[in-house]
Amino acid sequence: MTYPYDVVGRARAAPGNGSNRQRVVVLSESAHERHKTPNSTSLHSSYRQCHEFRNRNVGNTTFLNLAFMAKLPDFEGMAIFAKVVEIRSFAGAAAELKLSKATVSKAVSRIEARLGVRLINRSSRRFALTDAGRQLAERAAHLLAAGEAAEDAALAQASVPRGLVRLAAPMSFGVLHVAPLLPDFLAIYPEVSVDLHLDDAKVDMIGEGFDAAIRITASPDSSLVMRRLCEMHRYLVGSPAYLNKHGRPKHPLDLAQHRGIGYSNTMPSETWRFTKNGKSATVRPLGPLRVNNGDAMMPALIAGTGLGILPEFILRDAIAAGHLERLLTDWPLPSGAVYWVTPPGGPRPQRVEVLGDFLYEKLSRHAGGGARAMSTKVRTRPPRAHPRTGIEGRPHAGDS
Repeated sequence: MTYPYDVVGRARAAPGNGSNRQRVVVLSESAHERHKTPNSTSLHSSYRQCHEFRNRNVGNTTFLNLAFMAKLPDFEGMAIFAKVVEIRSFAGAAAELKLSKATVSKAVSRIEARLGVRLINRSSRRFALTDAGRQLAERAAHLLAAGEAAEDAALAQASVPRGLVRLAAPMSFGVLHVAPLLPDFLAIYPEVSVDLHLDDAKVDMIGEGFDAAIRITASPDSSLVMRRLCEMHRYLVGSPAYLNKHGRPKHPLDLAQHRGIGYSNTMPSETWRFTKNGKSATVRPLGPLRVNNGDAMMPALIAGTGLGILPEFILRDAIAAGHLERLLTDWPLPSGAVYWVTPPGGPRPQRVEVLGDFLYEKLSRHAGGGARAMSTKVRTRPPRAHPRTGIEGRPHAGDS
């Protein structure tokens, strides 16, 4: 007796004709062996453990799907849900995934039906996650990232870089030094596209799905893969109008008598650390204004609202024009650097590698021949507070 199935991965036509003709797939060869004897009761019993569904994309083929397969997670639905949450738009997710909006909406509805909860409260004007949606969103994002990483690993050796690179960079540096380089990069690599996200706040690269980031810091993060692009000096500055009115500080502790403009993206709180011949002084700025972007600080500095610290690339033109003056030049601030940052683990896709190499070549050349290694000695003894102002400092500490 001939049965309408064969070993794993192959199917044989069952009796029938036209549109009623069916094909079945057996999921294990052992099942095939068990049913070699013409025992219709056993065969029907096996069929009762399966359920049939019509795969409309395969034409006249019906597949048998074992009941336990229904317990597998809906990975595709989860990935689509994660993309909708990331972009906060069904239409935007559909455009990025190159799917119809209806397909994206049905995928999310499918997940909601499977879980028995609403994930997104959606209307024509408002998009808001429910509590259940927020709980699922993070896990779905990691699932999507893991799937993309697995795909990227398989494509890492592709001869032609292609695909999207999601890149995060500080606002001012990104506008001045990253965005102007991208047209040349995209001309060299026409099959690569770049999604540039500008924000001075530090992003969660894995949680937010970024392939790479550019960071300016004096304290590299050992949990990430960081490639030094160039050195970045920072200066304490003030306007001539402010200095003529309030005087010029001669020592970091003199800053207790001055107003400082703070940078609010420094966590947990901003401190100004100065060093000189092994001595160090640490000051917390006090003043009427805090900002989260360097360019936003410039009008207040030039207007004489207070003193502030910014990277050299933002201050260069204002110092050259005489609008701002460098202060405490004999007490330099620790030099930071610009880094190309990628998440740890696994081979990175070529589209990410070639962008990192391109920016390294351009930015290190712009910085005058590459990054120089710097070391700053900092004492580990707790600083003493100024008895009247509470500003911390160690103006008379010995060599480290």
